[in-house]
Amino acid sequence: MILYITVAAVTVLLAGLVNNQPATQPYRITRQQMCNRVCLLSVFLILFALSACRLNVGNDYAKYVEFMHLINCDSYVPTEIGFNLLVKLLYGLSGYENYLLVFAVYAFATVLLFLLAMYDLSDDFPFSFFLFMMLGYYFQTFSTVRYYLALAIALYSMKFVLRRQWGRFIALILLGSAFHKSLLVVIPLYLLATRSWKKWQLALAALFCSTFLFCQDWYLKAVVLLYPTYEDTEYLEGGTSYINILRCAAVLVFAGVVLWLQKRQDGEKCDTCVANETEKGLQDDRFRFYFYLNLGALVLYVFCSFLPIISRIGYYLTVSHILFLPMLLQQIAPVKWRRLFRVGTILAAVLYFAVYMSRAGNDGVLILPYQTFFFHDMVNILSDVN
Repeated sequence: MILYITVAAVTVLLAGLVNNQPATQPYRITRQQMCNRVCLLSVFLILFALSACRLNVGNDYAKYVEFMHLINCDSYVPTEIGFNLLVKLLYGLSGYENYLLVFAVYAFATVLLFLLAMYDLSDDFPFSFFLFMMLGYYFQTFSTVRYYLALAIALYSMKFVLRRQWGRFIALILLGSAFHKSLLVVIPLYLLATRSWKKWQLALAALFCSTFLFCQDWYLKAVVLLYPTYEDTEYLEGGTSYINILRCAAVLVFAGVVLWLQKRQDGEKCDTCVANETEKGLQDDRFRFYFYLNLGALVLYVFCSFLPIISRIGYYLTVSHILFLPMLLQQIAPVKWRRLFRVGTILAAVLYFAVYMSRAGNDGVLILPYQTFFFHDMVNILSDVN
């Protein structure tokens, strides 16, 4: 745990020196640009090295090693074609079952995409990176490596959504779905989040959400079609996260408070100003997109708890927190209020990190104890035992 806390502290301090909107000069690299490059490279190397050098760290590390072995033996595995081809390629180039190289490639791509996404999209890169570390996104990449590569792709694809570059967005998602097919859900969800919804449309959407309460069997059959290996297993039991519900609700309330503060700053007095200011805020493309992503996540966590993949779908939406919260803080004009909410957000994130680390050795997480191939050997996988 000391290692993880140290890595988090060092990388957050390095990220604090990064300005992702530096002043530029023609034909010259400024001091800030050079500082950005050095700090970003240092952060990347630290995070990549910690992930790439681990051995049997992560909830499903051994299961992935087993999958890779079966792929190499041309046996059936429930993983996507992109993962299978990558394993075949790297094993072929290595001449042996080099699962360490596969995990290293995934670590490289996942960390790089997360950093690029935050640098390109955040209003405050240091704060976004702080949230990235404190909310456990980085440490969760040690488990479900295919899914967290897909999550990094989803976050990076948001820039194409906001720029209305739909061809690039679709192409990137289709490519990413070759490594985790659940990524395909972001195509309709992200497109819906870009809409300027009318009140009657939101009412129809709410009516549709009620079908999740009465047609659960039908939706579960649809899930089994996508994930045949879930049939007749404990994975169909579903479940939701009250922490995620609380997080989504808190972010939405915070967004409403920011709009109210903007209205107050403008000196409006009438009763309809809050509604007018909300409507004005929702006209901003980024605000509307992030707002509806979080609203959608809250709806999914509340109404779709019976779905076994709800946490994965929800994370594609709530990962926007690391972009939305810095954006909201930047829009608070009164300095005292901005400082107050910033300190509150920092304390909440640190508390979340502390709780996460206290459970880091539990089943379902298993990122403790940290082990590296320099000093430890891999445990026997199922094929070795048989």
